[in-house]
Amino acid sequence: MFDNNSNNGERRPRPRFRREGEPISARPRFHREGDKPAAFGFNPERVERTDRPHRSFNGERPSNGERPNRPNRPFGGKPKRNNGLYSAHKQQVYREQHEDLTKPVRLNKYLANAGICSRREADDFIQAGVITVNGVVADSLGVKVLPTDDIRFHDQPVRRERKVYILLNKPKNTVTTTDDPQERHTVIDIVRNACQERIYPVGRLDRNTTGVLLLTNDGDLAAKLTHPKFHKKKIYAVTLDRELEEVDEAIVRAGVVLDDERIIPDALEFPKEDRKHIGLEIHSGQNRVVRRIFEKVGYKVVNLDRVSFAGLTKKNVGRGKWRFLTPKEVNMLHMGAFE
Repeated sequence: MFDNNSNNGERRPRPRFRREGEPISARPRFHREGDKPAAFGFNPERVERTDRPHRSFNGERPSNGERPNRPNRPFGGKPKRNNGLYSAHKQQVYREQHEDLTKPVRLNKYLANAGICSRREADDFIQAGVITVNGVVADSLGVKVLPTDDIRFHDQPVRRERKVYILLNKPKNTVTTTDDPQERHTVIDIVRNACQERIYPVGRLDRNTTGVLLLTNDGDLAAKLTHPKFHKKKIYAVTLDRELEEVDEAIVRAGVVLDDERIIPDALEFPKEDRKHIGLEIHSGQNRVVRRIFEKVGYKVVNLDRVSFAGLTKKNVGRGKWRFLTPKEVNMLHMGAFE
């Protein structure tokens, strides 16, 4: 700092301590050895040290004391993380954790899991003699193979497909099938560009029923979720053509007989003020079970929406939209943690 009014324009030494009446900003920011007595707690070695290592972005200190090379952070932000819920790496890790290479499976099931065809079609191909296992033509429908075997279809190696799990919020006027002879809009049309694998819906929803629908190529999981003995919970939002009377409510709660089976709801609630809107929790997997329950007591279901299936919900998934399941959700389904 220069003062033209004194010392002939020469630099005036800055004070070592703030004098009375001087602003705090006038104090020197850095000190040299000997500027401040040791009694004030000043440590010149601490100022002069240049070998203190800097912390890297992950909290580690380099051994040589140099500043580590940091990743490119545009706009000063944090490193961009891969938030993909269904990355190729996670798929591979999941397959390695759940695949038993020593467990034999039926050949038709292996071909179906590989996306070649359905199990029924695989039986036809086996009888036609176009499938070979380790160089030998497989002509028995009950033959079992290992995942490590050399299996060929028309002399082309059969490679196992990755497992794909898609949750769809099904819209109205959509058929739950892989192929419709009447050429109506199907759920497969909605997710056609989601993956290259051959996926199919788990269970069925009526054409005008909306809500949660799972599509996958994992046959074992599909069987577990649809078989009656596993009792997977389903929750529906039901809208009736008129308010449900208390007498009819008691009949529904006690259970109605459909196809020689008494269907008893696990829960029945009225989420709104009127009695036309009903929340129904049920385990039965019968065809059109909810509509038939209320038809049994003289009501017509005008709107039916499945809000939960085996613990999966349509949260943050708009009508007609879909998303991949997270690895955590897939693990929970396989472990049977979801009701």
